Amino acid sequence: MKELSFEEALKRLEKIAEDLENDDVSLDVSLKHYEEGMRLIGLCNKKLEEAKKKVDVLVKKEGKKFQLKDFDEKLVAE
Repeated sequence: MKELSFEEALKRLEKIAEDLENDDVSLDVSLKHYEEGMRLIGLCNKKLEEAKKKVDVLVKKEGKKFQLKDFDEKLVAE
């Protein structure tokens, strides 16, 4: 079985959340949804960490030279 993409996992998480908001869901089904949701959250976190490691920020330096730096969330927020 192939691993879900980030987008597929997120879409499934949204469906699980929608299902859990339904009052007609049994406790057993709710627990199964919860377990699947936790696995999907782990998968999404793993994929985000992998993507974060791959991202390099290009920083313009003096004299129109560029330098590659590791991803820094603080730089993105600026």
